[in-house]
Amino acid sequence: MTDQTTHFGFRQVPEGDKARMVKSVFDSVAGKYDLMNDLMSLGIHRIWKRIALQLSHVRYGEKVLDLAGGTGDMTALFRDRVGEKGQVVLSDINAEMLTRGRDRLLDEGITSGVEFAQIDAEKLPFPDNSFDCVCIAFGLRNVTHKDEALKSMYRVLKPGGRLIVLEFSEVQGAVFKKTYDLYSFRLLPLMGKLVANDEESYRYLAESIRMHPNQETLKQMMQDAGFSRCEFFNLTHGVVAVHRGYKV
Repeated sequence: MTDQTTHFGFRQVPEGDKARMVKSVFDSVAGKYDLMNDLMSLGIHRIWKRIALQLSHVRYGEKVLDLAGGTGDMTALFRDRVGEKGQVVLSDINAEMLTRGRDRLLDEGITSGVEFAQIDAEKLPFPDNSFDCVCIAFGLRNVTHKDEALKSMYRVLKPGGRLIVLEFSEVQGAVFKKTYDLYSFRLLPLMGKLVANDEESYRYLAESIRMHPNQETLKQMMQDAGFSRCEFFNLTHGVVAVHRGYKV
C-alpha cells in the first residue's frame, strides 16, 4: 500500500512530510513575517483582522483560543476585548513563530491574561467545552487534515461558542482575478526574494492559497464538523473571507 499524499502548494507530497515542510517555510519567514504582511497587503490585513474580531462577538471576560496565532496580531486584539477577567491562548505549531509572538506581546506590555502553547490544530490538548471563541487566521490552509482540525475546534468550544476562520479564498470577478494572479505568481515571489531573501516560501504562499477550499466548500466542511449557522463574509472581492460557525 502506498502512503497517502497531500498538496504542498501545487506539489503532491507524502502526508507525513507536509508539517515538516510547512515548518521550514515559517522558520524561514518568521523574521520578516510582519513586514511582509504589511507589504503584501498594503496594510489591509490589519483591517481584515479587525473585521474578524468584530464578527467573533467576543465579549469582556471570555476565553479565546487563537490558533496559528503567529506573531500575535489577533491575540492582542482579543486581549483588548476580553479585558482583565478574560483569557487568550496564543498558539502555533511553529516554535519560531510562537516565540516571536510572545516576545512581541511582552514588548507591547501585554503581560497578563495571555497564555502560550505550541500545539497542533488537529489534536488540541484542551478539555471539551473550554473556549468561548476559537479563531484561526491565515493558518487553516497549512493544516494537513482540515476536517480533523475543524472537529477538534468544535470539541473545545463551549455550547454557544463561535469559530472564526479568516483565510485567503477564491477571488470574485474575472478581471480582478487576472490581476490578482499576476500579483500572486509574479510580484509576490519577487517581493519575497528582495525583502525576505526567500522566493520559494512566498511562491508556496501563492500556491497554497489556490489549493485552499473555496468559500462554499469550507462552509460545508464546517457544517460537516458539526457547526451550525455557518456563513462567510467576502472581503476585498474574496481575496480573503471570514467564515463563522456556532456550536449549539
